[in-house]
Formats: sequence, C-alpha cells, structure tokens
Amino acid sequence: MRTELISIPTDGVPLDGALHLPDGQIKGSALYFHGNTMNFYTGAARFLAPALTAMGWAFLAFNRRGHDILTTRASRAAEGGAFQTVAESVADNRYAANWLAQQGHSNPVIIGHSYGGMLATRHVVDHPNTPALVLLSAGRGGQENVSGGRENLFAMDRTQELTDQAKALVAAGQGDALLSLPGWWWVISARSFLDRLQHVPDTLALAQQIRCPVLALRGDQEDRTRYPAEEFQAACAGPCEVRVMPMCDHFYNGCEEQVAKEVVTWLGRLQQL
Repeated sequence: MRTELISIPTDGVPLDGALHLPDGQIKGSALYFHGNTMNFYTGAARFLAPALTAMGWAFLAFNRRGHDILTTRASRAAEGGAFQTVAESVADNRYAANWLAQQGHSNPVIIGHSYGGMLATRHVVDHPNTPALVLLSAGRGGQENVSGGRENLFAMDRTQELTDQAKALVAAGQGDALLSLPGWWWVISARSFLDRLQHVPDTLALAQQIRCPVLALRGDQEDRTRYPAEEFQAACAGPCEVRVMPMCDHFYNGCEEQVAKEVVTWLGRLQQL
C-alpha cells in the first residue's frame, strides 16, 4: 500500500492523519474513527490499513483534536483528549469526511472503535447515504456511559464528587483545570468532564435510525453491558450482524489478524451484492 501523511483543515487546530491507498485500482473507501485518547497510528487503525488496501480500498485514519490524553503540537500549549468535547469530536469527523470526499471518495464506509464507534453512530445518522458501518467494541454511550463497571473506567464510584469539583472549577472560570480520574483515562479537564456526562452519543437510541448494513464486533473478554453489540443489533433499524471474537480484549491484542479478516470478509460480501 501507499501511505500519505495528511492534514485536514478545521475551524481551529488542523487534524493530522494518514491516507492509505492500494497500489492498484481503488474499489471502495473507508473512514476510521479512533477510540478515546488513541490516534491514527495505534490500535485497529494500524492493522486494518494493510487489510483494506489489499482488497483495493482507500482507508483514512486521522487524529481528532481529542487524540491521546495530553499532547502538544507547534507550541507548548496543552491539547488532547483531556480537553475534548463531544461537539468538537462530531465536527472533526465531519471535517474528515468532507476532506475525503474532496479527494474523490464520497460516502465511505464508516469504521469506529470504542468511543469512535459511539461517534460513528452519530455520524451515520447525520449522513444517511453511508453505505455501511463497522462498530468495533462500540460503547453504550448516553447517560449510562460514566460508570466504571468491572473495567474500572472513568469516574467509577466518584462521579458525584468529581462532578461537584468540575462544576466549581467551571464556575470559577477554570474549565481547563485538570482533574485526576480514578480509572482510565486518568486525567480530564473540568469542562470536558461535564461535557461527557451530558453529550456522549446514545448508541442504542441512534441505532433505531440506522438503516445501512452494520457489523458489530466485540471481544469475548469485554463487558457485554458496556459494549452492547447484541442490544445494538436488536435496536438497529437495518440489517446488523454481530461477531464475538474468542480470547479477545478491548484492544484486540493478539487478535488483530482475526479481527481484520472478519471486517474484510464482511465488507467483501457487501461489495458483491
């Protein structure tokens, strides 16, 4: 495959990414939304690129402004996932889709991992011409998304305490002040914390508006309540297939080849219809 490092303009910080292209004729295209605090060169973005380009597809993976946990770019100003908002994330996905369309790849298949899958449901509802959606361990979203569960995520049992702290900081004009979280992803700004409590897409509610074919995949070591592929299938307005990968965790460690094969096989079948 051929890989081009690209930059996508926004109304603020540009988005870095990689456009992966097949050596021969382009037969399709896919746009990838990474998970919380990840980026365009880790996780499924990394192992799906060679698999999809091998079947003749263009594949764009990019950094939302909420990539990684904390980072810097062309200055010492802090950026990254600790400061993300849902509205910014939704906008970044739209910027990337528009950029890809300008390169001649309109209406790509959308692939989202974890939080990227939650955002993908919002994107597909907003873009009903999307031909297909691949959800890789997409979270439940909505108001139920803040509890830690057995994975010890986010605020865990300190939600009310941290909510009170975040509200006080925002009221004092310190919305960018950082709070320590008891679970992954460890640190977040006060403003972003409150935004996440209120605005994360509700994956199951949005499923009722999604009519394109969907593949919902989850590892068998993941909490099926937090990553509700079967519930999504039941709620989805269109055809949805579920795959539960054996001996597989949330990041697909050691299962990369099997996951890529499932995605490529499913997309290949759709392409033949």
